[in-house]
Amino acid sequence: MEPIFTPEQLAEIKAYYLPHYIRGAVNPFVTLALLALLLWGLNRPFYQGAQALASGLGRRWAFLRTAPVSRILIRAMDRLWGEPGWGTALLFALFIDLFSKVLYTPSDVYFDYILEHRHGMSAHTPLTYATDTLKSWSISAVAAVTMVLGLYGLARRLRNWWLVLGVPVALLMLVSSALDPYRSRVYFDQSPLEAGPLRIRISGLMARADIAFADVLVEKTSVSTKRVQAYFAGQGPTRTIVLNDTLLKEFTEDEILAAVAHEAGHVNEPQWAGRIAAACALIALLFAIDRLLRRAAARGWFGATQFADIRTLPLLSVLFFFIMLTAKPISGAFSREREWEADRYALRLTGDPATFRRMLVKAARVNKMDPEPPRWVILKGMSHPPVGERVAAISAP
Repeated sequence: MEPIFTPEQLAEIKAYYLPHYIRGAVNPFVTLALLALLLWGLNRPFYQGAQALASGLGRRWAFLRTAPVSRILIRAMDRLWGEPGWGTALLFALFIDLFSKVLYTPSDVYFDYILEHRHGMSAHTPLTYATDTLKSWSISAVAAVTMVLGLYGLARRLRNWWLVLGVPVALLMLVSSALDPYRSRVYFDQSPLEAGPLRIRISGLMARADIAFADVLVEKTSVSTKRVQAYFAGQGPTRTIVLNDTLLKEFTEDEILAAVAHEAGHVNEPQWAGRIAAACALIALLFAIDRLLRRAAARGWFGATQFADIRTLPLLSVLFFFIMLTAKPISGAFSREREWEADRYALRLTGDPATFRRMLVKAARVNKMDPEPPRWVILKGMSHPPVGERVAAISAP
């Protein structure tokens, strides 16, 4: 049986992943150091800077409080916050978000641009990389502002804010996957797969699997990455099969069908139990945040003078950090088991283990997958089983 990689290819893959493994080992300690710096070193100057800037902007743009449209928004914000201090809160959150982004920029540029280009995995130009980075930063800033208004704003107005916020968001989480087909369009153009043999064969495969879908789209990811990818997005009437343009270029029709069959296995997973558990976990998390904010206010942590003081925002990041540190190995283990089951489903659906093996081998080569990552990397939360194990399982008698 042909090995997945030649010795030369394997050596390059090890060289490519070594910096990633080093970063994975040290990143938790770097994150803790950053959080400590924000809490005990930069919290006060950032808050004071936000106060000064908010005051200056308030004086310069005082006319907005009487303008026809803006005055309605400003009054609504004052009512939500309970006082005019919401400008300071928003700026404080943006300061923290921007500081973190800038601090990680050298690392991000190295791993996402320099290292990717060095090993032939990126098609980004400096301009497209900068554009995607700005999109990501903008989305992050909007998320920070939304969290401040939704979480801290409601917490200051309602005693049981965590239920008022948690229940609607939890219900939204249950159906949010219906919006998945539209999210990736922020970064990549998509177009329907042209009529022809491949579309006909995919439709036939989905008919055998009894999976309804709205369309098959081609995602033009080759503008930024050389990797191949296929996935299902959405649910019910929005369910869409997405193939990236590199996959169509590099793989045969049989291999594309094998990849689609694997992704179809995820459609048949029992998903509602996980979604309900995630929704309940969100409500539990918001309750824990409520308890933490009340304790911070009672003890005056980090200068907090009242409940839901914005100066406790970095403290929530500490809470999220430890939750993710604990949850990621567990979710990774469940994810790997789902990937194994999707492989088994694809083999049953296609009845063609030879083609499925070729698909995995080609994907491993194009995407430069490490066939034998360190065990600690797997246990730390890898979402997929090592490709070497997957290929060996297919090849086993």
